[in-house]
Amino acid sequence: MRPAAVLFGVGYGANQFSPLMVAYREQGHYSSTAVAAFFGIYVLGLVPGLLLSGPASQRWGRRRVLLPAAVLAVPASVVLAFGGAAEPLLYAGRLLFGVSMGVAMAVATTWVKELSAEGGARRAALAITLGFGAGPLVGGLLAQYAPWPMELPYAVHVLIMVPVLAGLLRAPETVRPGAGGPLWRELRVPSVTDPRFVRLVLPAAPWVFGAVALSYAVQPALLAPSSGGHGLLVATGLTTVSLAVGFAAQSFARTVERKYGEQATTRAGLVLVIGGTLVTMLVAATASLPAAFAAAALLGAGYGFVLLSGLQQVQRIAAPGELAGLTAVFYSVTYLGFLLPVALSALSWVPGGYPVLLLGVALLQALCLGLVWRGAGRPARELVGV
Repeated sequence: MRPAAVLFGVGYGANQFSPLMVAYREQGHYSSTAVAAFFGIYVLGLVPGLLLSGPASQRWGRRRVLLPAAVLAVPASVVLAFGGAAEPLLYAGRLLFGVSMGVAMAVATTWVKELSAEGGARRAALAITLGFGAGPLVGGLLAQYAPWPMELPYAVHVLIMVPVLAGLLRAPETVRPGAGGPLWRELRVPSVTDPRFVRLVLPAAPWVFGAVALSYAVQPALLAPSSGGHGLLVATGLTTVSLAVGFAAQSFARTVERKYGEQATTRAGLVLVIGGTLVTMLVAATASLPAAFAAAALLGAGYGFVLLSGLQQVQRIAAPGELAGLTAVFYSVTYLGFLLPVALSALSWVPGGYPVLLLGVALLQALCLGLVWRGAGRPARELVGV
């Protein structure tokens, strides 16, 4: 529970920014592209944090790497609290959160697995999703109804991190520091070339966070004509629905896997993501609030299915000593989906606008589904490299 609490706490702080994007756009008068860039720069800190921290924690121990990164979430919130009217501070705070979240996801996810007799992937996925959902819900409501709307949400996050950090100090270490070889050697993750990872995991991975980014980073801007003065509440609702459904879907995904096999979960998740994207096309054309919440539910369910199936497959594929590294690679690819709002905003000049762009996204998702389906149909001997 202690490393899982870090996933919750850092995820809470990192994702409470999602509904506040509306406030930054309306009160700070930033353009839609600038706000999408605030959201997307997070990935620039996250990917190096993911890729370096997994092998580093294998070399120096889980706590030595995770604790400083978890502490970093506190100054990240402080910087964002003072950044409402200062664009550089918003970029800096989001970048710091990216680093903190990247390390947390690579190291804490592995640590949770190592401390769990079974169900490690599910516990880690649930902790992440719960944090991602609770942060926007609480932060959005505070920003709407409480005093100091652009500062108080971050102050609450700082208070949440105090017991999280204290608990992490007492978590049992699972790696003997200094047991590995040189760090440069441990940065190599040969399991990345495993055919199962390449053909079954990688094509689906970008749509883990690509799905929820469509729901709560793209849809609020599409709904501006119909949300009136309640844009922040609408964004909070969309984020909460997406991640609440994603949280619940992970339990159902386990049932699907037991009954129909591990690949059925990935395929079902991608079908849900495609469905949600097509409904988002309708939102782009009509600014319909009911359609937006339907899309949020579909995209959230797809997120839950694909995240859980990806983590479970990574844990099956990883060679001894490579779980942290392979988990980091998987998460790095999933977080490419957070760049989707930036790309869509930058391409909004295309004739037909968002409906045409979203159709293109749905076709790309269908292509990824086809790759997964084709990979799952290959002989088992080929998929394990025999």
